[in-house]
Amino acid sequence: MNRIGILGGTFDPIHNGHILPAIATAEWLTLDQLYLLPAHISPHKNATTASAEQRKSMVELVCQEFPVFQLDDRELLKPPPSYTVESLKEISQENSDSQLFFIIGMDSLNNLTTWHQWQELLSLCHIVVNSRPKYKFDSTSTANIELLSAYFVDNIKQLSATKAGKILIHQQTELNISSTEIRAEIKNNIIDKDKLPQTVIDFIIDKNIYR
Repeated sequence: MNRIGILGGTFDPIHNGHILPAIATAEWLTLDQLYLLPAHISPHKNATTASAEQRKSMVELVCQEFPVFQLDDRELLKPPPSYTVESLKEISQENSDSQLFFIIGMDSLNNLTTWHQWQELLSLCHIVVNSRPKYKFDSTSTANIELLSAYFVDNIKQLSATKAGKILIHQQTELNISSTEIRAEIKNNIIDKDKLPQTVIDFIIDKNIYR
């Protein structure tokens, strides 16, 4: 089967904290393709700063620079909110001969059982969680983790035994970068070239976003 990864987010803006761990995960999983799935407005957020079209354009620039990525703009074409499970259903139907890997961060894992139809989500894909080494679950997430305990595996080979339904932690070096921090810095005329691809920086300056 083909192996397709999906990384969702508002990408407001997309930055190296999204890009570099995703590339490392794609190589670790030997993915054939990694879809970047910008949310129109995530159910967990109230709004975005950049418009949907601007966020799409920034993701397109990243896809041009890194061929492993492919833009999937389906959520931007629908009225909000964006429910991941609906997008995964469509992607699964369009790629029936492929294995899907949904990539999230540890913060998303900690509230995964509050997501819309989270159990059905796990019937469509494996979930791969990017985590910093020696991460310990927050005590507030204990009940959530207990609900998910039956889905955890501890070896990448175990993901090949079934098409979907497993959760695997991928430990890698964390990049301490956040979109919130980047937006605040740009508002104060600070642009850190270590946090954003140059093409995205140029686009933000050209369109005068986050000022």
